[in-house]
Amino acid sequence: MAVIHPFRGLRYNPAVVGDLSQVVTQPYDRIGPDEEKAYRRRSPYSYVQLIGTKSPPRDETEYARRAQLLQAWIRDRILVHDEKPGVYLYRQTFRWSADRSPLSGHRDPTSVSREPETGNWEPSTSLIRQGLIALLDLTQSGAKAHEHTLRGPKEDRLKLFRATEAHLEHIFLLYNDPACTATAAAEGAIGGRAPDLAARDDFGNTHELWYIADPNAVRSVQAALLPLELYIADGHHRFETSQAFMRECLAQGWWPTGPQSFTALPVTLVNIAEPGCVIRPTPRVVHSLPTFTPATFLAAAEREFAAEPLGSLAAAKAVLAAAAGNRHTFILYAGGKFWSLTLRDEGRLDHLIAGAHPPAWKRLDVAILHKAILEPLLGIDDEALARQSNVDYAHTDEEAVALVDAGKGQAAFLLNPTRVEEVLAIADLGVSMPQKSTDFYPKLLSGLVAMTMEIDKP
Repeated sequence: MAVIHPFRGLRYNPAVVGDLSQVVTQPYDRIGPDEEKAYRRRSPYSYVQLIGTKSPPRDETEYARRAQLLQAWIRDRILVHDEKPGVYLYRQTFRWSADRSPLSGHRDPTSVSREPETGNWEPSTSLIRQGLIALLDLTQSGAKAHEHTLRGPKEDRLKLFRATEAHLEHIFLLYNDPACTATAAAEGAIGGRAPDLAARDDFGNTHELWYIADPNAVRSVQAALLPLELYIADGHHRFETSQAFMRECLAQGWWPTGPQSFTALPVTLVNIAEPGCVIRPTPRVVHSLPTFTPATFLAAAEREFAAEPLGSLAAAKAVLAAAAGNRHTFILYAGGKFWSLTLRDEGRLDHLIAGAHPPAWKRLDVAILHKAILEPLLGIDDEALARQSNVDYAHTDEEAVALVDAGKGQAAFLLNPTRVEEVLAIADLGVSMPQKSTDFYPKLLSGLVAMTMEIDKP
């Protein structure tokens, strides 16, 4: 059940900050030191000053500083609350190339230190992904997860919640509604009018937001979503932290003064029926193995995988595209050469993948790569994956190949992306996917609309 509420969103004031593209950011966990520097150079009002980065601050007073800055920006009308509670239609328009990648070249998609690419695109199509932004009632609703969470990020976000008493970013949730009832209600409410705000991200993607305060439209959206199951796409750590913060507040005797409080959190709800609900693959780059050679590896792999040499990255991508949803095929790149590796017999998976994993889990390409290739053939087990002692993760096939060519890896493994329906199926089983199984693209921009909590503290 999905119980949602409208809220008075907190948004940037364009009259003060100017072009919103200069102040919004990628989510905090996609921001490293270089990205942070680039964001801060763009504007004194960059949202990175509030949300921080994927590295928790060393100085605990940093959380209080962010809270003070948030209040100062509200006081100075840099950030302004909408007058009435509402929901928001969020539309992302982006280009998705025919060769499985959203971007040409091998540029790091998290980098904001370079200008977005504007040309030289490979054959591509423009996709639209729409979402509905509202508050999810934590006392009446849940969302199914597909990832393990780590203590460090949860502790970091909890300290930020305590200091700011605000939700500065959204959780990305999925639902399945083939009739698209909720988004149709929202589209009817905006009536073709121009968006209330628009921005472009670091990769040239367009992000538009419409504020919908009409009570009848809000009720229609609420009714359409109410019976649906929800699934976490991105934001597992923040979702769990929101629940922990709610329990902490209740234990202190605090009470919510309304729906817009610690008992709810802002979410962007995306229908998997949206044509733009897509996932990127995450190539693996193997390094620091003392005895690796392509010939030795291939000799061992061919017991279970049919290996075929390929002439180029383009040929490798074509093989992967043909295999998607039909057979379990991977690409090995090592020593300047490509090979396809195709599982000979799916019936062997129960033998190849030990443990009490459900059949659907064993048939994930990423699970087969980890459990039938990396672990038995290269000695890279779950612990090594968690430490990243022998594996790094690339954002594109081109980036993975470039890392090997630059001597930063011994081999790259390219694979097909996890399908959205697989994410839902695994979450329904109550188990977690292997590490780095999903990369939803594009990310939700941070800084479009936030939520401050209203709390009664006796």
